[in-house]
Amino acid sequence: MASSILKTEKLCKSFSNGGLQQHVIKNMDLEILEGDFTIIMGASGSGKSTLLYALSGMDKPTMGKVFFGNKEIQDLTNDELAVFRRGNCGFVFQSIYLLENQTILDNVLTGALIVQKNSPELVKKAQDLLKKVGLSEEMWNKYPNQLSGGEAQRAGIVRAVINDPKILFADEPTGQLNSASGKDVLDIFTEIHKNGQSIVMVTHDLKTALRGTRVLFLRDGSVAGEYRMKNYEEDDSKARRSGLQNFLDEMGW
Repeated sequence: MASSILKTEKLCKSFSNGGLQQHVIKNMDLEILEGDFTIIMGASGSGKSTLLYALSGMDKPTMGKVFFGNKEIQDLTNDELAVFRRGNCGFVFQSIYLLENQTILDNVLTGALIVQKNSPELVKKAQDLLKKVGLSEEMWNKYPNQLSGGEAQRAGIVRAVINDPKILFADEPTGQLNSASGKDVLDIFTEIHKNGQSIVMVTHDLKTALRGTRVLFLRDGSVAGEYRMKNYEEDDSKARRSGLQNFLDEMGW
């Protein structure tokens, strides 16, 4: 049985808006198992991205606890959180955030060098990962503005996984891509999940959600429902889509 990799207890997140408290996450108890591909869905304003940032230590909760393995992270200082994230988390965002003045290979290595020692093995690892996501050697010395959006996002995924994170967090990673590039990126997520990577991803897109093994539907800051699926296989996508669509209809999506 898979072990718990991430857990919350009575997690709350509030923001002050014009003197009023807006409660975005409300007393949430949640557990993420090792090897899960968890999808977070819900209407705009339901707390999807807020939850992702609280789970990953990018933002501190107002109340409650976040356990990463056996370690509580909600009370760590900002510097401690930065060290924790570098060693345990990978991030892929809708906006790709590559450094424009660095080549694709250097972008991938920059984050890795903070955690790992500079070595021929690290460079080879970066090169091998770039090849695996379809970025050939001729692209490694190009700059981000010389790549398509899909190519740049693939480089962003390599940068996120090169330190072998315990969890890969993604926030609408295909949101700015066309359908073909989006499918390529989702295929990469599917492949790395099959290789054992735990993933937590926010999306509003049904095609993206189909890649997960667990869908959490948020409503007004709470988990309104949960739907589980087997590992994604392209040839069962029709039945998979029907089952997930029925669940989302029940949730009022």
